[in-house]
Amino acid sequence: MSKKTAADENDVTDSTPASGKGRPTPSRAEQEAARKRPLVPDTKEARQRQKADLAAQREKARVGMAAGDDKYLPARDKGPQRRFVRDYIDAGWHVGELVMPLMILVIVIMMVNLVMLQVYAMIVLWAYVVLVIIDMVMTSIRVKKAADKRFGGRREKGLGWYGAMRTIQMRWMRLPKPQVKRGQYPTK
Repeated sequence: MSKKTAADENDVTDSTPASGKGRPTPSRAEQEAARKRPLVPDTKEARQRQKADLAAQREKARVGMAAGDDKYLPARDKGPQRRFVRDYIDAGWHVGELVMPLMILVIVIMMVNLVMLQVYAMIVLWAYVVLVIIDMVMTSIRVKKAADKRFGGRREKGLGWYGAMRTIQMRWMRLPKPQVKRGQYPTK
């Protein structure tokens, strides 16, 4: 057995790490200098860079939303059931898609100073609105049945209303953009 000498013990203590942070504490003046920032931090270049970054992020989000990417969709459009309803609605033709063009036509007709023409235009518009409401109700019922069949009765609330509201938007104005062609209904 070997005897430990005082020199051997000093070697052991020299190899152990020193306590503390390993550097001197900065003085108060050094700390204050490190915290100093300009009163007007934004330079013209920094603002332009920030503006360009924000525009790029917005464009990426817009493209993602138009493509139907769940990451960029608002909460009302997220999920497989909402995607199913969108595809189901976008695959068919709906009376409500032409509400806006018909209303513009009626507005133009109202500018013509023929009372009988104005009366007929209003009658046609109201009859069309009734047809649109009937189509929305029927579509809502069909969407609910298709969703029940597809998802086994675990249907989210509001799918019928979601589908009905999508029917009165012109196809090219819908967001997220239609992902299916007309007649290409999702499998049930």
